[in-house]
Order: sequence, then C-alpha cells, then structure tokens
Amino acid sequence: MYQYNDNDQTLIEERVAQFRGQTERYLNGEIGEDEFRALRLMNGLYIQTHAPMLRVAVPYGLLSSKQIRKLASIARDYDKGYCHFSTRQNVQFNWPELKRVPDILAELASVQMHAIQTSGNCMRNTTTDHLAGACPDELEDPRPYCEIIRQWTILHPEFAYLPRKFKIAVSASTVDRAATQFHDIGVHIVKNAAGVTGFRILAGGGLGRTPVIGQEIKPFLEKKHLLSYLEAILRVYNLNGRRDNKYKARIKILVRETGIEKFTDMVEQEWLQIRDELELSDERISAMQAHFQPPAYDSDATNDESCAQMQQQDPAFARWLKHNTVDHKVAGYRNAFISLKALDSPPGDISDSQLDAIADLADQYSFGQIRSTHRQNLVMADVKQADLFELWQQLDQLNLATPNIGTATDMICCPGLDFCALANAGSIGIAREINTALDDLDYLHDIGDVKINISGCMNGCAHQSVGHIGILGVDKKGVEWYQITLGGSSENEAAIGERLGPAVAKDQITPAITSILDVYVEQRLSEDETFLQTVKRIGLNPFKEQVYANH
Repeated sequence: MYQYNDNDQTLIEERVAQFRGQTERYLNGEIGEDEFRALRLMNGLYIQTHAPMLRVAVPYGLLSSKQIRKLASIARDYDKGYCHFSTRQNVQFNWPELKRVPDILAELASVQMHAIQTSGNCMRNTTTDHLAGACPDELEDPRPYCEIIRQWTILHPEFAYLPRKFKIAVSASTVDRAATQFHDIGVHIVKNAAGVTGFRILAGGGLGRTPVIGQEIKPFLEKKHLLSYLEAILRVYNLNGRRDNKYKARIKILVRETGIEKFTDMVEQEWLQIRDELELSDERISAMQAHFQPPAYDSDATNDESCAQMQQQDPAFARWLKHNTVDHKVAGYRNAFISLKALDSPPGDISDSQLDAIADLADQYSFGQIRSTHRQNLVMADVKQADLFELWQQLDQLNLATPNIGTATDMICCPGLDFCALANAGSIGIAREINTALDDLDYLHDIGDVKINISGCMNGCAHQSVGHIGILGVDKKGVEWYQITLGGSSENEAAIGERLGPAVAKDQITPAITSILDVYVEQRLSEDETFLQTVKRIGLNPFKEQVYANH
C-alpha cells in the first residue's frame, strides 16, 4: 500500500489549514456564498437537503485498518454514527457540521487521507478493479499506475477548473470490473503482438443524462508515455470542451460532436508537443510497484481441509462461500466480500461499530487491508481458506454476511430524496421495498447474476443506465414515478439499457421488478442462460407485456 512521503503529507496538511481559514472567513461573513462554493467543492464538501455532505477520497478503493478505524471515529464523533460507500469507491459523511469540517479533514490527514478533488470540475478519484493484485485474471497489478495518476492529478494547476468533472479508471483484467468504458478516460493494461506490456486508451465514456460508451483512441501506448498521453487528452478537452452548457460540457459530448477520428488526431498532435516532457522512467515505475508487493502468503495454505468440511456441514456457510467469495491468484486463498446490502440497511451504509470490527478482522485475516467496490460493498482480499468459516461467523454477527453478492438484492442505490438536493424521487425506500419482496422469492439464489441499479435523478450516481435492470426516479407534477431500463452492462460487452416503456407509479415499481424476474425465469432456456442473454434473445416485449398488463 502506498505510504505518503513528506511532500505528500505537507500538501494535505497545508490544504487543511487553508480550508480552515476559508471556512472561518465564510462563517464570519467575509466570503460570499458563490466564492465559498468553489472553495468547498474543491475540498469535497456539498450542501445537501438536510446538511453538508463530505466526500472522502479512497484512491483505487484501498484502505488500511488504521484508516478504517479513523473513518469509524469520524462517523461516531462528527456524524450520526455511520458513513456511506459510493459507486466510485469513495466514502461519504452525510451529517457533518460545516464549522467542524476542517477538524474532520485534519483527522483524515493524520492517516494519509483527504477530500481534495472529490467534487467540482476537476480530475476526480482514479478508480480500478476492487480485486486488483489479488485476482487470477489480471496481466499485472494496476494500482501502481493508479497511484502515479493520482499524484499527477492532485492539484494539477492547468486542470483545476475543467469544463466539467473528469474521471479515469484503470483495469488490467480479462473481465472489466472497473467500468472503464463509462469513464472519461479508460486505461487498459494490455500486451502487444511483440509481448510488450503497455496501455490501451479509451476516451469519451460517461453516464448521467447522456450515457455513452467510450471509444478507443490509442490501441497501444508505451508505459513511459502514460502521463503525457493523459495530459494531451485533458488539454484538448480543456481547450475545446463546452463551458456554455453544463449538460454538454463532458468530454463524451466533445468526442461525439467532434468525431472520434478528428478528436484522436487533435490528441495525437498535442501529444507530439509534450510527450518527452512527462516520460515515466522504469525506475519510477519500479519504485511505485515496490509499494504494492504481495503480502507474505502462507505456503501451507493449500493443505487446509476444514473449509470444505464446514461447507458440507453448514448450508448457511456454503451459501455465503458460493456468493460472497471468489477465486484468488494464490492457491489456498479467497477474496471475501463484505456485503453492505443487508435487508434492513440502506445500500452502501456502514456503522462506526461495524467499521471498527472489520478493521480488527482485516488485521486478523487479510493483512490489514480492505477494498471498496463499485457496487457499494467491501472486499477482504487475501483470506486463507482455513480462516473463511471463522470470518463468516464474525461477519454474520455484524450483519455483514448477507449472501447476496451478484444477486438481485445486491443493488446499487444512490441517496435519492432522503439526502440529495438534486434528486427527483426516493431510492433508498424503493431499494428496501424491492429487497423485501425479493427476499421472499424462492428462486433468488438460482437466477444468478442480476444487477439492479436505482437512481433518484438523471445524474447517474447509481449507474442506472448500465444496470441489467435500471430504475430511474422522475418527478411528475410533484409525484414520484420510475422509469425502467433493461439490458445494460458496464463490463466487457458494455451496453446502455433500453427503456421498457412509460414510467411506473411508486406503488407499482416493486411488482414490476418481480414481474421482470418472473419472465426471465419462465423464458430462459436453462439455468445457465443469464438475465442479459435472455433479454438479448427475446427482446423487451415479453417483459413489457407482463409489466404493463394491468395498466
């Protein structure tokens, strides 16, 4: 895990002191609302429906147990005893007092964390695969390159005020678990025909009001040119992106209106001017990779037979093992998911006591590290098979072992009207209602991977456009309605969901979702045919007929 040097630490401490002064001047009436808005956004602070919301950066989703404990203490001392994990692997506090936010930032700085550039029109947190460095299907660990990108983006003077927010994701696996095709820039670690490792670069992806799949602009880029090529893309965007209309300000609109060929040519021309100025040396790459060396795995881990025995003896453990653990790159180990989707809890929320407990579990079972995922769960990588039963028992006592990872109840959900000032409709209550209904379905664990994403507005925080089933809240004359899309995906075969039909009333959305799943179960050719395969084969009409039968 990357450890800050003196320059890193000085930077965030000075930023805390700077924002403390800005906040005090605002509260004393010396800074106006508009001026302070720009300052607070650059420090991750939003003003929401009920209170400020502070978004904390979790670079590439990696947290130490020490950092987890600090999040727990902040939740306990400055908030209402919980925090929220977002779809960009970050952490959000929904109830801080404005005057105490500088104190929170100082607390974060003490454990090498910050909220810089987690909001505003700047380069946001760089994300990656939540199984990076621990999965068997990756070419190499992408996190060193994420950290190199993080250091390049932080307080970059040229890109402090972009036309709109800008997001970068990196993947090195055969299965894209980082939704790279829906980011402003997607970076894939690949090998060329000569067997040399480099990067494939995508640009122009994004979600929100106008979801767009990113397009390839560089099939192969040498590692040494990573930063210069990213800089070239940002320069072209910064100079040419629209600033007259925030709905058309994202790079996806620039790429669409310019055309991919012309846009690529503009980037290439800019890159030729700067590529020798930002070369990454082999020494710098190696030095960064040294921060992400594999932990000291137990060479005897494969000798364990207890996990298989308990799997046979305990059906509940077997169910958790099937749904909440996945293969590890090292024999005798598993990656274990911590579900933040319990039936009685808003998706992505976790309490201070739960945070403290999983920090202890991480120290005991996973080399002191936790990862956050794009689907608002956590991962404890590097768990020995011999420890899985004990880990499951303790997670179960914490209400963190719901065996639903990858199932229909593993929903992505934004805060909606409960917290967000931008929302048109509620989402947390709808998620709870759907979860309750699905929990009663006998076939829930037999229908496989079904991703349901729920958003209270068009902004796409919940990735509703790429959900297998997407639910979007809309306002009709002060009444909450919900649009449904089917067939979306953020993985390798990326797709934007198609609208099923007219919006559904609030009291009909849960029956609509269960009807959709009923049609899938009835129409699939076998239990091996996935939801997406069935939708692609039979089209929308069978689902539409069932959902709107009584309308």
